[in-house]
Amino acid sequence: MIVVEHLTKRYAARPVVQDVTFHVKKGEIVGFLGPNGAGKSTTMKMLTGYLTPSAGKVTIGNFEMAADPIKAKSLMGYMPENPPLYPEMSVRDYLTFIARLRGVDGMKVRQAVDDAITKCWLTEVPKKLIGHLSKGFQQRVGLAQALIHNPPVLILDEPTNGLDPKQIIQIRELIKGFANDHTVILSTHILPEVQNTCQRVLIINGGKIVAEGAPEALESQLRGGSRIHAEVRGPLKAVEDRLSSLNGVRRFEVKPRQDAGEVVSVTVETGSEIDLRERIASEVVGAGWGLVELRSVGLSLEEIFLKLTTTDSAAQPAAPQPTEAIVHG
Repeated sequence: MIVVEHLTKRYAARPVVQDVTFHVKKGEIVGFLGPNGAGKSTTMKMLTGYLTPSAGKVTIGNFEMAADPIKAKSLMGYMPENPPLYPEMSVRDYLTFIARLRGVDGMKVRQAVDDAITKCWLTEVPKKLIGHLSKGFQQRVGLAQALIHNPPVLILDEPTNGLDPKQIIQIRELIKGFANDHTVILSTHILPEVQNTCQRVLIINGGKIVAEGAPEALESQLRGGSRIHAEVRGPLKAVEDRLSSLNGVRRFEVKPRQDAGEVVSVTVETGSEIDLRERIASEVVGAGWGLVELRSVGLSLEEIFLKLTTTDSAAQPAAPQPTEAIVHG
């Protein structure tokens, strides 16, 4: 539904976006992440036709943005970081105005407005002036104006900017509900936003896409191994001696749990894709200790983001190294 090919933007001789290529399939919700200055906003502006690329192309549906911008934009609903609202207008009057601007057939304007009000949970406020609404309701009106012509593609820039926690949850639920009828790409700097809303992540850094995929796929790509957490009821030094020597352990950390008597907390990182949980369980039971907990631990999206955007080398899987043991007494 969205095809971006070799997209590049230069200001004078300085490249801001370099050879960016990605596809977004129908019905997907994709998060677009990047640190400040990475080229995220510039890419979003080229997607919507606000900026002309120096090279490459954007296709929305079957229409290339440069060759047929009116048809490409007709398939798109756009919510900028600061929605284009008129505070002196009521919600219904504003959405009626936007529906006519977007070319909704005159006989269908009222139904389009009613549908947008229902979809965006605005049924309590259709007659209220936008300027009298809370920030959360104003963001919903911003979403409603993007939806008013029922476009197949939604592009949302920082849709929860400035909202309180309750309002953020409400907007997230709205966006997740769009997946059945719309393809969504949203840009954000809030990592839980992507974790809780998006099916796939695009991470941009230095004007280039440095990673693309589901968070769990990115984790596998980056780690090159696994991390295991265990809670063991046994003597700390003996647990450390027995488990840190297992074949494949790259890093080992053990510390007492202050709230649980003799229980110690163990973190094991391996240098391969081998799952050591069964072996750890066998060793603990064989030693006569109690196994309170045993589970795999994934990289958080924050860890993935930092690994990919801090240094280039951080994006590469770490080479196997000798076991490093950390013991907290």
